[in-house]
Amino acid sequence: MIHVLADNITSPLGFDTAENLRQVSLGRSAIARHEGMWDLPEAFAASLFSPAQWEQLHLPGHSPFEALVVRSIREALTHTAADVVAGRTCFILSTTKANIEALQSGTPADILPAEAARHIADSLGLKATPIVVCNACISGVTAQVLAAQMLESGQYDYAIVAGCDVQSKFIVSGFQSLKAVSDAPCRPFDLERRGLNLGEAAATIILAAGQPAEGEWVYEGGAMSNDGLHITNPSPKGTGSAAALTKALGDLDKRDITFINVHGTATLYNDQMESKAIEAAGLADVPVNALKGYYGHTMGAAGILETILSLHAADSGTVPASRGFEEAGVSGKVRIAGHPQPAKGHHVVKLISGFGGCNGAVVYGKFPQAADTRCLPPATAPRAEHRVRILPGQLYVDGVRQPLPTTEGKMLTQLYKARVGDYPKFYKMDLLGKLGFLAAELLLQRSEGEDRFCECDDTAVVLFNHSSSIMADREYLGSIADAGNFFPSPSVFVYTLPNIVTGEIAIRNHYHGATALYILPDKDEALMQQIVDAAFRDGHTRRMIAGWVDAMDEENFEADLQLLTLPQ
Repeated sequence: MIHVLADNITSPLGFDTAENLRQVSLGRSAIARHEGMWDLPEAFAASLFSPAQWEQLHLPGHSPFEALVVRSIREALTHTAADVVAGRTCFILSTTKANIEALQSGTPADILPAEAARHIADSLGLKATPIVVCNACISGVTAQVLAAQMLESGQYDYAIVAGCDVQSKFIVSGFQSLKAVSDAPCRPFDLERRGLNLGEAAATIILAAGQPAEGEWVYEGGAMSNDGLHITNPSPKGTGSAAALTKALGDLDKRDITFINVHGTATLYNDQMESKAIEAAGLADVPVNALKGYYGHTMGAAGILETILSLHAADSGTVPASRGFEEAGVSGKVRIAGHPQPAKGHHVVKLISGFGGCNGAVVYGKFPQAADTRCLPPATAPRAEHRVRILPGQLYVDGVRQPLPTTEGKMLTQLYKARVGDYPKFYKMDLLGKLGFLAAELLLQRSEGEDRFCECDDTAVVLFNHSSSIMADREYLGSIADAGNFFPSPSVFVYTLPNIVTGEIAIRNHYHGATALYILPDKDEALMQQIVDAAFRDGHTRRMIAGWVDAMDEENFEADLQLLTLPQ
């Protein structure tokens, strides 16, 4: 069984979980209006650390992002007697942009999330290769699902799962370019909601495999599902979110659910979608709450922070109020907690969604009233059906080098014209997206007789890289670097989330299974295989496009993808 050993929330509301719970219980928020910050032309509301708090959080030799993560993990470790650091422990870091503020002046070692994770691991004395989950807004939930899968594999005893993002001109301007940011405190699910607030925080949850103690929270299930519809707009009917929720809950009796903590960004389409997803899953009578009114959208920290706060709130016997909610502005039948309510039941659900069409849910139950009753499939090794590898000037299909188009022009564009040619959206993608999309197309072309567009929910897309979305990051920075020519591009900003490539593949092929992108310090074949094998044990995945997709620049890129299937 997978259970919670310890946790921490470090936010502008407080530097430990107890203080955060106290502040939320009092209805206090860290969200404030900021005008002229980072020379941004538009005002915005956000939850940000104060200069005095940053002084307290400072660690010599660490960036603000790294210091925040290290301090959160160290605080969490003080709440368990287990020797987690010295044990068989995996370290999973959830973030969307990590040290992005160093992009303008830093080296790749300063900027790339994998390097930040390695620096954090070294500071803590962790020996395992760190895994960075960069899966848009659902990163924190994806990280928990991955941690449980890794623990269930039997190769680890503990998992340190930390999430963090620090706000910056880069991030805020990007969301402003999408017309998604409000300059007033957000109002999730409310009729008058006007958009999201951003926030910064770190959160850590430490999971362990073994027998829980009485009163500990047990990880009971988790799932991810893709809308397969659009890289930014969620499914209007909440199809992918409802699927993730249903898979995560399994056979759990809805009457035993204490509450569902939703994403609740206070954007028009997200809240509407979540209301429809909850209704579609048959959970219209279950209390629902959102925490963005206290913290804003903390991005890579959100899925972990909101899970931790929800578990502790349930322990205190309370369903936290959805701050800012007054009158329902969604059509789905849901029970939004506008005020604190008594908590009943023994299970807490965290629901979340994000760009790239991804959705996730995790379920925790109280031991011994609730226990892990999942019937996990046996550890059957997946079989590689086909393999495609693309390098500058080289193409290999199932190990055989293929001739390249002889016409002049960029290699990937020429390959697309020669081998695909029927998906004009290809031209709008960034280099990472084009590379992954094209490799997947060539891979699937080898599957003779397959129904390419089958609306299937048993096919996953799991990709790895090292450079995150560095090329799109640099291009977007160019649109905001000059105050005299400030024109943030929404179409470029979207691709600064590297997991968008997984969404592009899912949308093209109508896949509704799990999609995820993991960033590693190196192309570690053994670790990648370990993650892929663990993912196949979710009870839902029968087929997967998996492998390495990395693009540092136009002269340095590689796609190495396999089509994997479970034997019948």
